[in-house]
Amino acid sequence: MTETIQPHILVVDDDPQIRQLLQEYLVENALRVSLASSGKQMQAILADEAVDLIVLDLRLAGEDGMALTRSLRDTSAIPIVMLTGVRDEADRVMGLELGADDYLTKPFSPRELLARIRTVLRRTKSAASAPARQKEMRAYRFAEFELNLRTRRLKRRDGQSIELTNGEFNLLAALLASPQRILTRDQILESSRVHDNEVYDRSIDVQVLRLRRKIEVDPSQPHFIVTERGVGYLFNAPVEVLY
Repeated sequence: MTETIQPHILVVDDDPQIRQLLQEYLVENALRVSLASSGKQMQAILADEAVDLIVLDLRLAGEDGMALTRSLRDTSAIPIVMLTGVRDEADRVMGLELGADDYLTKPFSPRELLARIRTVLRRTKSAASAPARQKEMRAYRFAEFELNLRTRRLKRRDGQSIELTNGEFNLLAALLASPQRILTRDQILESSRVHDNEVYDRSIDVQVLRLRRKIEVDPSQPHFIVTERGVGYLFNAPVEVLY
């Protein structure tokens, strides 16, 4: 009989009761769990073991959860589910823009966290099983711009780099993957890995405004990212895929 490999979850939280509760519940539901109370412990575990997903409390005592999130995303593609306070809306937005995959506000039920973990793992597995040719894609080219998918850099034809946040990169990549096709906000939220609730549905509009300022000649009369009122957005230019 083939042994099923359990996904390995790393829980990073400075509250020992929460760590114990989550370990017991997730293990009962066929997940392997490691625990860390600090960023240093987290890095030590990541250096020694393969981890499939990180549950990260942004309010670790004496540490900057945003800095940890940024460091994780700069060095790896391990999915991240953030834990935040009820009132920490700004933290949630920033964390998602830095590349976190989902969030949960405290207090929360372990059952809901388990559902979020499974959803993110399914999405990650689905992305990993994409056709080989799609994996080989190097960049999208449109007008005078080239978006490199491997370096996550946007450049003009003259070599000038345009700084993008993780959120802006994910949004632009989602639009370029479906040029001249209307995408609903839900479709953009899913493909750009932003959590789909009312708050972050509105944040798509904010990110579009920021992205327009970086690629449009006149952001008030956009040529590339066109608004389809009541529906979503359309990338209104031919796009070349580079391999």
